[in-house]
Amino acid sequence: MKYLVDTHAHTIASTHAYSTVHDYIAVAKEKGLRLFAITDHGPDMADAPHFWHFVNLRVLPRILDGVGILRGIEANIKNDAGDIDYFGDYLQELDIVLAGFHEPVFPPADKQAHTRAMINTIESGNVDIITHPGNPAYPIDITAVAAAAARSHVALEINNSSFKMSRKGSEANCVAIAKAVRDAGGLLVMGSDSHVAFSLGEFSQALAIIEEAEFPCDRLLNRSPEALLSFLAKRGHKTVDDFAELYQERS
Repeated sequence: MKYLVDTHAHTIASTHAYSTVHDYIAVAKEKGLRLFAITDHGPDMADAPHFWHFVNLRVLPRILDGVGILRGIEANIKNDAGDIDYFGDYLQELDIVLAGFHEPVFPPADKQAHTRAMINTIESGNVDIITHPGNPAYPIDITAVAAAAARSHVALEINNSSFKMSRKGSEANCVAIAKAVRDAGGLLVMGSDSHVAFSLGEFSQALAIIEEAEFPCDRLLNRSPEALLSFLAKRGHKTVDDFAELYQERS
């Protein structure tokens, strides 16, 4: 099965990334991707774009060269209350909201604090996807987090970059997460976490984790644009009429 949706990509607006929106469109078109999300780091990161960057994502076209563009953010979990660095009505203007732990904003603490922070973020209603929850720098109670995510209809991410470039040692945690989400009846999503356009849609190692866990593909949000957009609609995001053409199979 070919997965044609990527929910996690950073542009040069996050200055430790190296590609523009145009670069991503070109790679997406070349690889046959149907839909991807621009999810630059939330404003509390040292090199993140200004708050206005996310407000002004409305200038992006919905579809370009047959590829859909979701307007999103990878927000930072700020504290164990589950607060993130994007808020209020501004969240409703985004198509997709990711959030995760990042050392400059939430320094690693202990398993109890990480678990409390992640569950409170999940239960806040503000976040659709938790990014790289298998990061070994942030141990969590995997069973408790998976159960909370399933209850709140929040997806947990299997982050392909974690096995290649960053967060080394995530494999065992991610297998355990995939199995716990499977057993809790929850949802997973694969994210490339691209910081350069060439890796957009690259899921080979994340997919190996999912297959090892025998996770059902009908609960994997990358399986189609319809699956992801339906999930986002159920989460309360506005329906984007322009995306209707993505439901049609390409010839």
